Amino acid sequence: MKRLFFILATLLMTGNMMAQKIYSVNHEYQADVRVCVVEHEYQADLLVYRMDHEYQAKGNEGKWFFVDHEYQADVRIYFVDHEYQADLKICFVSHEYQAGWRDNAKKHLLYSKKR
Repeated sequence: MKRLFFILATLLMTGNMMAQKIYSVNHEYQADVRVCVVEHEYQADLLVYRMDHEYQAKGNEGKWFFVDHEYQADVRIYFVDHEYQADLKICFVSHEYQAGWRDNAKKHLLYSKKR
């Protein structure tokens, strides 16, 4: 039992330390996660702040840095037009302190998908 707890704790801590380097793909089949941008914060699963520098995008906290190349990304996303098509609904926010999860049940979607 202790061993299982240790393994789970390690996985959770590792997932939280991963940077959120995001790459937006052109086709749905290329994506790890389908994302819809909603207008209001209350509609979102995740509030996202776009970071200016890669080193600032720490953890799975909604602080995203969009990379230029797919191989640099932790997660590949595809933007859909309608909420019902999305795995995850996000709202971009103006200030870094606003970023974060509103629905922790979806947090697993953004753990690193590196191949």
